[in-house]
Amino acid sequence: MTAVDARPRPLTGPAFPTGFRWGTATAAYQIEGAAAEDGRTPSIWDTFSRTPGKVRNGDTGDIAADHYHRMAEDVALMRDLGVTDYRFSVAWPRVQPTGRGPAAQKGLDFYRRLVDELRAAGIRPVATLYHWDLPQELEDAGGWPHRETAERFGEYASLVAGALGDRVATWTTLNEPWCAAFLGYASGVHAPGRTDPAASLRAAHHFNLAHGLAVAALRAALPASTEVSLTLNLHAVRPLTGSAADRDAVRRVDALGNRVFLDPVFHGRLPEDLVADTAELTDWSFVRDGDLAVASAPVDSLGINYYSPTVVAAGTHEGPSPWPGAERHVRFEPAPGPRTAMDWPVDADGLHELLTRLRDELPHVPLMVTENGAAYDDYADPSGQVHDPERVAYLHQHLAAVHRALADGVDVRGYFLWSLLDNFEWAYGYGKRFGIVHVDFASQRRTPKDSARWYRDVIARGGLPR
Repeated sequence: MTAVDARPRPLTGPAFPTGFRWGTATAAYQIEGAAAEDGRTPSIWDTFSRTPGKVRNGDTGDIAADHYHRMAEDVALMRDLGVTDYRFSVAWPRVQPTGRGPAAQKGLDFYRRLVDELRAAGIRPVATLYHWDLPQELEDAGGWPHRETAERFGEYASLVAGALGDRVATWTTLNEPWCAAFLGYASGVHAPGRTDPAASLRAAHHFNLAHGLAVAALRAALPASTEVSLTLNLHAVRPLTGSAADRDAVRRVDALGNRVFLDPVFHGRLPEDLVADTAELTDWSFVRDGDLAVASAPVDSLGINYYSPTVVAAGTHEGPSPWPGAERHVRFEPAPGPRTAMDWPVDADGLHELLTRLRDELPHVPLMVTENGAAYDDYADPSGQVHDPERVAYLHQHLAAVHRALADGVDVRGYFLWSLLDNFEWAYGYGKRFGIVHVDFASQRRTPKDSARWYRDVIARGGLPR
């Protein structure tokens, strides 16, 4: 298998371009289970989820969707859907249990089997190196606010690439470093649960550095045709009103939510207004000479995760905030419209806004929608069927927004639906279901929902129904 290296053909009517990549996505801690098997050691999410009061109902990822033991069944589900790509993450503590030193071969063997199973099914593997499961030993040594963690990540990237490089042609370094840095180290609602705003800014920089180190490691270990990417959960930020104060709130959130990663990675610079806005917290002296050059190593594409827009106004935020330096200046407002079970507004225009913004700001960078989906309170009825019309409507609206962006000249190469399976939804435990395949967590029975059949039909026709 080789990476997609040609721009898809132009649109001709309601269909998506030939060569468009239709995928689905998961994350290791959310589905694998087998938390203590074959040499795997605790990650920060193991520790966090076992801490009373951190996760709803005391849920953990110890078993999750048991994908570690049911991987072949899950690949068969994807084959039946007709997806062209599958985006999964490698669990760092499964393949390098202490975050340093040699690999655990049994852990690597699982991913070798997964990738071989995907290739046999005609599905392109898309490997993400980091989806939030830092080995606990590295957190104990300082975690992402500590520079050495970025250095260890570069070594880990080299290790995994050496093991899977002949099988995987598309690699993503990091998934949503904003969440890992600011939800994990500023507001504390994600692992490791720290509330240190200054540390969260150090973590954000070290994620950028880690990304650049991983890009270098991947380039050194893999063929030149390999596709290397980064996935960001960029924020479609809107002002509540047209006032100057509300527009300034947008600027502050854009700096902390978007440009804190976009500027270093794609322009080799720190946003000057971000440095000024956070001067009371840090002088940014942890950014060393050469760091930004490392962080801005060229990538082949950018992944965008999108679920809902962000509406802000001038005001204040009470309590621990994932927006360090903005707490006294920004108030977050509910967006109008219908809402998902996460209480997130449904607004596909925000996805179109992000895609067209990136077309203008990064005109030479191909884009992938690497996560998009919705949680609803769906369930298996007495006949065993799972009807989820709200999710079907959500997906239809957002794929229509992608189609509209393509028509507007945005180079979007693919769409990865979140998620294949109902799973462990981080601090919400098992109470929120994002999957297009229902999982009965007591029996681990998989049941494709109506949305799975709908997505299968979209893939088969190469476009949305009229």
